[in-house]
Amino acid sequence: MSEFTPSKTQTVARSEQHLLRLLPLLLSLAGLMTSVTLASAAGSAPPLMLAKVYQPGVALADYWVSEKFDGVRGYWDGRQLLTRGGQRIAVPDWFVANWPATAMDGELWAGRGQFQKALSTVAQQSPDDVAWRGMRFMVFDLPAHGGRFTERLDALKPLVEELKQPWVSVVAQSRPTGSQALQQLLSQTVADGGEGLMLHRGASLYASGRSDDLLKLKTHEDSEARVVGHEPGQGKYAGQLGALLVEVPGAKGRPAQRFKLGAGLSDEQRRQPPPIGSVVTYRFRGTTGSGLPRFATFLRVREAVEF
Repeated sequence: MSEFTPSKTQTVARSEQHLLRLLPLLLSLAGLMTSVTLASAAGSAPPLMLAKVYQPGVALADYWVSEKFDGVRGYWDGRQLLTRGGQRIAVPDWFVANWPATAMDGELWAGRGQFQKALSTVAQQSPDDVAWRGMRFMVFDLPAHGGRFTERLDALKPLVEELKQPWVSVVAQSRPTGSQALQQLLSQTVADGGEGLMLHRGASLYASGRSDDLLKLKTHEDSEARVVGHEPGQGKYAGQLGALLVEVPGAKGRPAQRFKLGAGLSDEQRRQPPPIGSVVTYRFRGTTGSGLPRFATFLRVREAVEF
């Protein structure tokens, strides 16, 4: 009895049958790879050092002081620019050309009083080359260096100078000489259009989260609240928005609280108010005994993207 040898046609048919059996598995693997790729693209929030609010009595001799730039936090992980929330920023290739393969922490800044411009530029899905030519990356730290902040500063300066890119700058740091001088510097910075000051402990290591190693000092405080209603306007604002009814989450044992936010709204915002459910940023000066903000003023609508 001779050994059976399948014909070429039969071999091809069997191969096709095997492929058909494997097709569901291949599609499943493709879907899994796509999910992994998308998850990697989304990324996780970088371990950023975050600031607490400055309180009088701090040993100023231990700190460096710099301007607080009103921009968008940018974290260069050695390969790409990320937002504070870990989202990849679409940036022109020339903007990050030849950047070092080490992490840099800084602020993407469009100039004093230009926060909305900076935010709009960074939030684009495709980079606007013209808009990015008006942006600067103000670098203030080297997260992976391992040394203390004063040592990191010494390493940061030559690193940025070597790039020879005018849109990348090291944030200028100085030593405060006392609380009065610090307040004078704050007043001058705000008068010139700046947002405030940052104080960074010279002996601190880079560590994620909030601590007294990094402090922010401003002439006002700011916070966020969710819009839960629209109050109708009266007089010159009849037929338009009079105030936003906003809610802040409970804190220190207090339940969530609501208050009206009308000051600071533009005529356009009164005609087309921020929608219910949106989150807005407001400025204030201290709180009442019940915890509500005093002299609250609308500042801006927070973008849906986490910056």
